[in-house]
Amino acid sequence: MIMVTRLNGKEFAINPDLIEILEQTPDTIITLTNSNKYIVKESTEVIIDRIASFRRKCHPDYKGGAYEDKDK
Repeated sequence: MIMVTRLNGKEFAINPDLIEILEQTPDTIITLTNSNKYIVKESTEVIIDRIASFRRKCHPDYKGGAYEDKDK
């Protein structure tokens, strides 16, 4: 689970496996696979970093290659 902050300042945990879409509009909209949407204060970059950190904690022995952004 990763922690994110609603616009009212309340933190909550969200399962990153259920995130389907992240949109920066200037607030961030998280859309889950069940179509639920959450507006949060964190940027998409921060959320992606938290997801990567969460995955490293879950799979500490993973030795895969570095992420490469094909669109850049």
